[in-house]
Amino acid sequence: MTELWKELGFSALRQVFRKTRHTTDVEALIRVMVLNRLCDPESKLGVLRWVETVALPDVTVTTITHQQLLRSMDALMEQQSAVDAVVAGLLRPLIDQDLSVVFYDLTTIRSEGLVTVPQDVRQFRMAKEGLIARQFMLGVVQTAEGLPIYHEVFDGNTAETKTLLPTLGKVLERFPTVRRLVLIADRGLLSLDNLEALQAIRLANGQSLEFILAVPGRRYHEFTDLLDSFQRESCNTATEEVIGERTWNDLRLVIAHDPMTAADQTAKRNARIEALITQGDQWAGKLDDQDDGKSIGDANSPTAVPRHASTMPSARRIYRASSKSIWPHSSLATTSTKRTHPGGKDGWQAPAREQCAGPVTGGGRGPL
Repeated sequence: MTELWKELGFSALRQVFRKTRHTTDVEALIRVMVLNRLCDPESKLGVLRWVETVALPDVTVTTITHQQLLRSMDALMEQQSAVDAVVAGLLRPLIDQDLSVVFYDLTTIRSEGLVTVPQDVRQFRMAKEGLIARQFMLGVVQTAEGLPIYHEVFDGNTAETKTLLPTLGKVLERFPTVRRLVLIADRGLLSLDNLEALQAIRLANGQSLEFILAVPGRRYHEFTDLLDSFQRESCNTATEEVIGERTWNDLRLVIAHDPMTAADQTAKRNARIEALITQGDQWAGKLDDQDDGKSIGDANSPTAVPRHASTMPSARRIYRASSKSIWPHSSLATTSTKRTHPGGKDGWQAPAREQCAGPVTGGGRGPL
């Protein structure tokens, strides 16, 4: 593992930390923690136990202390810009200069405890589990081959759409020699402001940035008029997945429709609507009982419902069911990429699955 570290060129980090005032070999300590993470992930205290069981060339493991490992992490943060420059230089030969397809996505990481520190990235926000939690956000950019080329940590209450442009700017700065770049991001990162800014970006050679962004389901209603003809011509009689496209704001809008997924979603939506109608009838019955002089909490009333049944979550369910009934069965993605013909000439070709941002599921909630 040590030889692999050297072969990949990470020994160049030694030059970065020689400029600091640390008396310990920071590069060696970072190498120890990285190798531990690859072989047998442990905490910093666990690393001290792990080094006693392995052979590490060029490292005197008996002299490593817990405090030294922590100070090495501090040095890594203090020299982050210089370390990023070294890593970017090692990655550049691995990036296709003629065409680079990069994927960008965000995830949230929960954090426990209430202690705060200056410039703390751990902030409270709605978590994936549907409750308010303390968390921070991690954004990662990787190539189509799965090679991560950039990551950044954001405050836990940062809006996803506001992370795309700063991250993209860092990637272009790191890899200025790329002659064509196609960015792919999921539906949480789409906004009208982002689209306008993305269309204005130019690479170092003057080439426009190309992008494929999935359209979030909450915005499907904006395309109802545009997609009405596609629904009539292709979707109503479809027996298997169909793919088409329309022009929207000078961009290509790629549509995927799967009749099996559509039927499943229709059944689920109708069940939700039926449940809401039933609940509405109960509420109407309760009002009728009030008009007849019965108490709101009358246990003898067959239509009595608890007071909390009329809270905001119920209203949100009504809104979701109504909005999904407008255009529930298709997946959408906006793209700035050009139409291409198999022979290389301009022309229309139904996009293959791998030309879209991930597998085409065809469902109303799946990514395209």
